Amino acid sequence: MSKVKITLVKSPIDKTKRQKDTLVALGFRKVNQTVEHTNNPQLQGMLRVVNHLVQVENA
Repeated sequence: MSKVKITLVKSPIDKTKRQKDTLVALGFRKVNQTVEHTNNPQLQGMLRVVNHLVQVENA
């Protein structure tokens, strides 16, 4: 499967608990942090929840 690089570009302050929990599950702790994950349907669903907070690029 392909890999994707995900960067947190906006702060989760004043966002819903679901969005904050999704960011923690993705492995984010700070703004501008980048994590790499394998692209799969579960990841796509998580990214759909927080697409306005992250930037996604293929690796």
